[in-house]
Amino acid sequence: MRPDPTELIERAAALAAPGRRRLLGICGSPAAGKSTLAETIVAALGDAAVCVPMDGFHLAQVELDRLGRADRKGAPDTFDGAGYVALLRRLRTPVRDEVVYAPAFRREIEEPVAGAVPVAPHVPLVITEGNYLLVDTAPWDQVAGLLDEVWFLRVPARLRRDRLIARHREFGRSAEQARERALGSDERNAELIESTAHRAHLIVQD
Repeated sequence: MRPDPTELIERAAALAAPGRRRLLGICGSPAAGKSTLAETIVAALGDAAVCVPMDGFHLAQVELDRLGRADRKGAPDTFDGAGYVALLRRLRTPVRDEVVYAPAFRREIEEPVAGAVPVAPHVPLVITEGNYLLVDTAPWDQVAGLLDEVWFLRVPARLRRDRLIARHREFGRSAEQARERALGSDERNAELIESTAHRAHLIVQD
């Protein structure tokens, strides 16, 4: 479907109806607009929704350096995927009076920050956005089964790459470094992510 914020908000609102806690996944390649859509929905639904980003499970830079994976930051094995799955399981079954604290990723320091996103037990809809929600290899293959719906955002490749280059420049990379990252590791990750789109409940095409 073509992106219509009103329709997507209404669909998310239906998931946020009173009853049990529901989880909505928003998936797509880097710079597809996942965070923007999640923020739009949360702003529209207010206290009925909260966003828990997958990016909070990035491994710390010191650990990426130790593992020799720093040049592939953003690839599936540069995240604590098992930790993300464990958090989703916890979020699916809220405990009365217990706030769950989720991590977030701060681009200005290129590091995850623990305990940055509080999820109160009464919130009916948790939105989680990230790259690998539909990947079928462990531990990512456990994610889709924990989500009530997964939406896949798809944008034209050139637009996506331009957005990525601009993002990398914004956070301090030179023009050459930004282009190298966007057309290198980011592009390889995007190819994997795009191959998972057929598993989504809804594809939102820009």
